[in-house]
Parts: sequence; C-alpha cells; structure tokens
Amino acid sequence: MTERLRRFFATGTTDEITQRLLGKLLIYHSPQGLMSGYITEAEAYLGQRDSAAHAYQGKRTPANEALYGVPGTIYIYSIHSRLCLDVAAQAQDVPEGILIRGIEPVQGRALMEQNRSKHGYDLTNGPGKLMEALGITDKHLNELEFGETDLDIDLDHGKIPKQIVASGRIGVSDRGSWTEKPYRFYVAGNPYVSKLPKRDFDLENHGWKN
Repeated sequence: MTERLRRFFATGTTDEITQRLLGKLLIYHSPQGLMSGYITEAEAYLGQRDSAAHAYQGKRTPANEALYGVPGTIYIYSIHSRLCLDVAAQAQDVPEGILIRGIEPVQGRALMEQNRSKHGYDLTNGPGKLMEALGITDKHLNELEFGETDLDIDLDHGKIPKQIVASGRIGVSDRGSWTEKPYRFYVAGNPYVSKLPKRDFDLENHGWKN
C-alpha cells in the first residue's frame, strides 16, 4: 500500500493531488483506539516558488526536512501552539506539501469528542482541531510515511465530492502574492470545513455524491 500511496502523492501537480485527496479516508490507529474521517479540506503548498510555503526559496532545516522526503511522508509542524498535519507531495527532494485542514468523522467519534471536549461540526473543522481530536500531541510520527505507521490514508473506501471549491489559503500571514492564490480546496457544503458559513451547509449529503 505504501508504494501505491507514493504514486498517489507523486502523480500530477500538487494542486491536482490536493483535490484528489478530498473524500479519501484518513485513518489513525491510536493508542486509544481506531479513529478515521473523510478529508473535507486541504491546502496545496508549492515549495520553493511559493512565498507562503515552508520551503520557499529552498529553505531546508531540521524542522521542515519531512517536506523533502519521499511522496507520502508525514510532516507535522506547530503553529500558534497547535500541531498541523501535512504530507509531502512530488518526488523526493521536491519540497511541496499538502496541509490536511479538516475531516468528517467516521470511526471513533466518541474518542474524538473526548479528546476535544467538543461535539458537533466544530470537532474537526480545522487543522489544529483535527489533530487534537485524533489525540496527536507530539511529533513522533514526523518524517514517517503514511501507510507504514499508525497513520494511513485509504484510497479505496472514501467519498466523492459533488463539487470542489477553490479559495485563498486561511491563516497564512501576508507573504506576498501567493497568500491569496486559490490553493485551498474543500468539499462544497460540507459542515466539517473551517469557517464555512452555516447558510452554506449541505445537511442532507454533506456535499458528497455517494
């Protein structure tokens, strides 16, 4: 499965891969038990040319080394004292990545609610929230590969979005023209998308075809 995930994260441009990632099932075999959720929102970062990316102008440090790993490498970083889950895309040493911003809970919802002390759509509709919900509180999975560790992405048992919306990225400080480029993608109408107005919620199908 790891080879298949490597191909998935190396085939196409990073913004194309980000859109294909929506609806895939993120799985975490945690010490507490199994948790999973459909990916509802993700952002593409285009490496050295992207002024909003951690590897802009070829920046390479121990902190962002995971971005230079093989496609499918887990990149965990902290921002505003909260952890975020990213995945390396493209070939090794091409430091492009995808930030997973939201998931719709499938398995282990009670565990997520326990971890977050929250209920409802606010449970996992943001990058820091989903990590807290999964109970990931450190970087021990950083630089490992999806599918080779307790974190996995199931490419076969997901959902298909009815419509994908592209927008500017969220929570990125003003770093030139790239900040507002439409590299944030989300499932239209899904309530587990960060900052989505309630009037836009699709409460019947959550924006999925199936």
